[in-house]
Amino acid sequence: MSEKRRDNRGRILHNGEIQEENGRYRFKYIDALGQAKYVRSWRLDHNDPTPVGKKRELSLREMERQISADLIDQIVPEGGRLTVSDLVEKYVSLKRGVRPSTEAGYNTVINLLKKDPFGSKRIDKVKVIDAQTWLVKLQADGRGYSSIHTIRGVLRPAFQLAVDNDYLRKNPFAFALSSVIYNDSVTREALSRENERKFLKFVKEDDHFSKYYDGIFILFNTGLRISEFVGLTFKDIDFENMRIDVNHQLQRNNGIGYNIRDTKTESGGRFVPMTKEVAESFKRIIDNRKKPKAEPMVDGYSGFLFLDKDEHPMVAMHWEKYFQHICEKCNGIYKVQMPKVTPHVCRHTFCSRMATAGMNPKTLQYIMGHADIGVTLNTYTHLGFDDASKEMTRIIQNGDNSGKISNNDTIKVFPKINTQAANG
Repeated sequence: MSEKRRDNRGRILHNGEIQEENGRYRFKYIDALGQAKYVRSWRLDHNDPTPVGKKRELSLREMERQISADLIDQIVPEGGRLTVSDLVEKYVSLKRGVRPSTEAGYNTVINLLKKDPFGSKRIDKVKVIDAQTWLVKLQADGRGYSSIHTIRGVLRPAFQLAVDNDYLRKNPFAFALSSVIYNDSVTREALSRENERKFLKFVKEDDHFSKYYDGIFILFNTGLRISEFVGLTFKDIDFENMRIDVNHQLQRNNGIGYNIRDTKTESGGRFVPMTKEVAESFKRIIDNRKKPKAEPMVDGYSGFLFLDKDEHPMVAMHWEKYFQHICEKCNGIYKVQMPKVTPHVCRHTFCSRMATAGMNPKTLQYIMGHADIGVTLNTYTHLGFDDASKEMTRIIQNGDNSGKISNNDTIKVFPKINTQAANG
């Protein structure tokens, strides 16, 4: 019977284990693909100390247990030798029919990973701490919270794809982003009624920006998404029934083309009521619209209300720039600085104003085109104590008295108990 192999401390070595001349331990195994593989460690058991000057690592037998579990669960060895960049490209290749903006976001992440050393890292080598450290570095290098949120929004499902297909055991990006990155994004707040009036007054009276007044007035008084607004055509404005038919949105493809998309949510298709003032603004826009040499057509749609100087349909970017320049000019003239105003702030403002005025939440959800009423109530309404106080006073002063209970009513509802009879 052959003598059992031992290490230099007299411990019996298992099959596949040896101790090399330099004192380091090695384990040989056959992976799921039938190939011979080796792992090494300066420690045989987890209780062994790490030799002086050597990097702390798992003990050999801890590695063996992990290898054994992977083989049983049929985990693809070495993450299939995929890099982070490879994995993301594989994930993106499976996505079909996404919006142009989503596709642009995918390409941004792919291009980032091709340039960043993190992209060439093998996926089975990426631990949670590595993912967190990388995101922290992105913020330290100047990327905003919103940008990092988008990046992580691609990497997390990509790594989950690897987990689901047995390339990995754990998703290193499955952690709360707020646990490592601080949110430096500016919250889009609704404008006060006073600031809304000031902003509209400035636009209306400015020699240059007054031509955009009617469009901006409509945004403030309909709650339309900017992509829905720029997609409006003559056929969508129903003056007879005083409503706007919102059934599509107009988008630009990475600056090189246009396309028509369905509304953002299934609830996006809707009729938005027009006030008399909104209808008048639409009539002025239509009357002042210059007839193009050739009416632009996008995916079968034509007659767009808003055209740029090249007679192409305006898109969200145009109006975002108009708002930016208006704010810059306004703040450059007056000492009191106007809060940041964007097309989306107009939408926030409209929704908050309607909620404050007491509009039924389900009605407001319909007008806004929200699939979830929670979005209507929690995201787009910015109400405070003053609003609550006014609403409470309105209900108490103007409501009926059927729900009020006086001291006398209490006696009627809860008559005094005859204690003697009760005790008898």
